[in-house]
Amino acid sequence: MAVNSLTGFALRKAAPLVALSITVLMANVAQANTHQAAPSQEDMRLYDIATAPSAKRLHADVEKLVSFGTRHTLSETQSDTQGIGAARRWIKAEFEKISAGCGGCLEVITLADTVSGKRIPNPTEVVNVIAIQRGSTDPKRVVMMSGDIDSRVTDVMNATSISPGANDNASGVAGAIEAARVLSQYQFNGSIVYAALSGEEQGLYGGATLAQYAQDQGWQVQAVLNNDMIGNIEGINGVIDNHSVRVFSEGVRIAETKEEAKERYFSGGENDSASRNLARKIKTLADQYMTNLDVMLVYRLDRFGRGGHHLPFNKAGLPAVRIMETNENYNRQHQDIRVENGIAYGDVIAGVDFNFNAKLTALNAISLASMAWAPAPPTAVTIKGQVSPSTTLNWHSTKQQDVVGYRVYWRLTTESEWTHSRYVGNVTEFTLDNMVIDNYLFGVASVSANGNVSPVVFPGAAGAFF
Repeated sequence: MAVNSLTGFALRKAAPLVALSITVLMANVAQANTHQAAPSQEDMRLYDIATAPSAKRLHADVEKLVSFGTRHTLSETQSDTQGIGAARRWIKAEFEKISAGCGGCLEVITLADTVSGKRIPNPTEVVNVIAIQRGSTDPKRVVMMSGDIDSRVTDVMNATSISPGANDNASGVAGAIEAARVLSQYQFNGSIVYAALSGEEQGLYGGATLAQYAQDQGWQVQAVLNNDMIGNIEGINGVIDNHSVRVFSEGVRIAETKEEAKERYFSGGENDSASRNLARKIKTLADQYMTNLDVMLVYRLDRFGRGGHHLPFNKAGLPAVRIMETNENYNRQHQDIRVENGIAYGDVIAGVDFNFNAKLTALNAISLASMAWAPAPPTAVTIKGQVSPSTTLNWHSTKQQDVVGYRVYWRLTTESEWTHSRYVGNVTEFTLDNMVIDNYLFGVASVSANGNVSPVVFPGAAGAFF
């Protein structure tokens, strides 16, 4: 009896301890549930896309574009076989054929503007051909791949001489068409635009027309990948290189206001425009999903003293980069077809390596697909931490169904690429304890459950995508 009484006393004394233990356990479980595991940063579909572009199809398309004789902006427009008019009608028909094969998934249109200027003495209609693959959940958000239709010889005003423009830039237009063939087999959250632009050699007119159209349509242009010469592997310097590619990007936004420049001057961001972080994103994707391709990030707008069709988009405040071969051959650019002193000049089809053309097309395709599947980059990213041991980032939530959280990035100010990151969950503020703001550069990206992550956004106007 005494034993039973003692046992009952012991149980009564233990009951509060049992209840406390259960309470603590439940609290720990609840706390654990608030710390989500980081989703995978790998999307297996992108491995398939990376090997899908066909060198054979690219060869056929470049050959067809070369067959029009010249595609000079001022060349023939009425013929069905010669001149830029015939070329752009063929491009439009190809996009329409691709659309028919995917149940009408592409909206194919032409954008025309009548322009004149230093290299267009008389008013001339400049016509772009674009194909729009509308996103299913976020159709106003756009990623874009472009190539230039027009070609030229030594005299930029010569609109009649044979000007094959095989590498410059039939390779880029063929790449955009081939990317459309590959990606039309998938559905995306954001929209993808495949663009064949005109008037590049005469003054970047086609890009300016499309940039204005994008703004008029209210598109949120997240990325423009301008492909200009993506088929040559034999450089003027004697180097033969089929495994590297250059991506050019502006550092300071050309569209920056005086007020934004003042803010950047004191907070940094000279190396973190949206275009530059777009370039970094492309390199990250290549490193993950492609083999035998090294992306060289070139931290300037374009080749020294030269320009390309991404510039009109940059001027409009849109993120845009140039993708091209690493080793150019100037004997094959802007040249009359001829042989002098044993040297063959001219941009003929023999100068295009189509396996390389397919590789750079694949780089575009995985970049477009990943960004169209990923959520939009965060907006209104701000940072604080002056005279503090810690740094805090804030941003607006990306209101999309596929967002599961965000990833915070940082690097030393002397590093050219992001070196560290951590997943922070579905929050809009995060503090990095004991990280002094003065010593690092910071950014934040949106994360989806499907393995895709947006480009990194640097705080303030200097790094904003939208």
